[in-house]
Amino acid sequence: MKLTNKRIVVAGGSSGIGLATVSMLAEAGAEVTALSRGADKLQAVTAKFPQVNTAAVDAGDRIQLDAFFKRYGAFDHLVVTLSGGKGGGLFKDLNLDDIRTGLEGKLFPQLNIMQAALPYLSKQGSITLVSSISSRSRAVGVSGLAAINASIEAMLPSLARELKPLRINAVAPGVVDTAWWDFLDEDSKQKTFGAYAAQIPAGRVAQPVDIAEAILFAVTNDYMTGSVLEIDGGLRLT
Repeated sequence: MKLTNKRIVVAGGSSGIGLATVSMLAEAGAEVTALSRGADKLQAVTAKFPQVNTAAVDAGDRIQLDAFFKRYGAFDHLVVTLSGGKGGGLFKDLNLDDIRTGLEGKLFPQLNIMQAALPYLSKQGSITLVSSISSRSRAVGVSGLAAINASIEAMLPSLARELKPLRINAVAPGVVDTAWWDFLDEDSKQKTFGAYAAQIPAGRVAQPVDIAEAILFAVTNDYMTGSVLEIDGGLRLT
C-alpha cells in the first residue's frame, strides 16, 4: 500500500473531517499524528485509535508549531483540516470583523502550519488543505465565507510550481454534518440539513467520511497538484 509506514500529520485531527481522515489514513497503514489545541479531544482520539500519535499544538502559535516540527522531524504528508466559524451572512449586515476572525481562524493557521512544516516535508510528499465550496458558490449570504476559502484556493497554482515536486491540493466540501453547525440547536440543525438535502443533487448532506475519502485520494495520487476536489454533492449546481 502506498501509505504503509508513511508519516502523516493531520492538523485539526481530533474531530469532524480531521478525525475521519486520521482514521482512514491509519487504516491505510500510515503512521499518523493528529494535532489539535484540545488535549481532552486528543485523549479521546488516543482511546479510540491507540495506534495514532497525538500532539496538543495551537496552529495560531508559530513558536509551538516550530517546536513541534523540529521535534517531530522528517515526514511525508501534511493534511490541514482546520476550519473557522465566522464570515457567513448577508453582506449588507455582515460585521467585517467576522471576516477578519474567519481569516485568522482558517487561512492564517493554514499558512502558519505550512511554513513551519516545509523544512521537514518530503519533496516526494504532499500538502492537502481543506477549503469550502463556498469559494465558488452563487448562494446569497456566503460572500464572506467565499472570500476566506477562495484565498486558500487561489494560492494553489503558484505554490504547486514553487514547491515542486512536493504536491499541494485542496478539498472543497459542501454541507457536512460536523461541529461547525453547533451554533444551531439540534432541531434547527436537522431542519437546516433537511432543507439542504432537498436541494442537493446527491440528496443528503455529507458525513465527514465522504470528505476524508477525497483527502485520501489527494494524498495518494502522485500525479495531482495545484487542484481542488469539489466534494459537495452537487450543491454548487443549485
